[in-house]
Amino acid sequence: MSLANYLTFFRLFISPCFMLIYLEYEFFGIPFRFLPYILIILLAISELSDTFDGYVARRLNQVSDLGKILDPMADSVSRIAVFLSFTQPPVSLPLIIVFIFIYRDSVISTLRTICALRGYALAARLSGKIKAVIQAVVCFLILGSMAFYAEGKLSLQYLQSISFWATLITAIYALVAATDYLYCNRSFVSKILHKKES
Repeated sequence: MSLANYLTFFRLFISPCFMLIYLEYEFFGIPFRFLPYILIILLAISELSDTFDGYVARRLNQVSDLGKILDPMADSVSRIAVFLSFTQPPVSLPLIIVFIFIYRDSVISTLRTICALRGYALAARLSGKIKAVIQAVVCFLILGSMAFYAEGKLSLQYLQSISFWATLITAIYALVAATDYLYCNRSFVSKILHKKES
């Protein structure tokens, strides 16, 4: 375990907190008007931890195979938790769009795990990093729109429309990034998956 990996685990801890507060804000006595801002802070902390764990790993020479597997997993869990939260009111995203994220990340994560067990850690590609940035931007966009809605400056219809189209575009790019990842690793992955057990 290294400092970078501890930061990654911290991001995993933040994820259920976001979902819990979004779904049960009334239970915690949080006025709806303040809810988007609290969620923005939680999301910002999560994204900053994502930035710093990579920086710390490189700066302190703590890059490891565990980190290469753990970091993308933490990204997947944290962002899927956010988008799953958004399937509930007031954002109310269609679950089928979020399923695209779950399907894509499940396939890539399973592939990475198999390759790791065979002795090789597949590193993330640029397209995957761009996908992560787009997802983060869209999450902030939705929460920003939600803040305008909570202040009465944006209708529910516009909030849901903005959220739907922004997330749909993100989901389409996620599939493009997955295709790029599988295509660029096709030869090595084929060897790993067909390698005989010793």
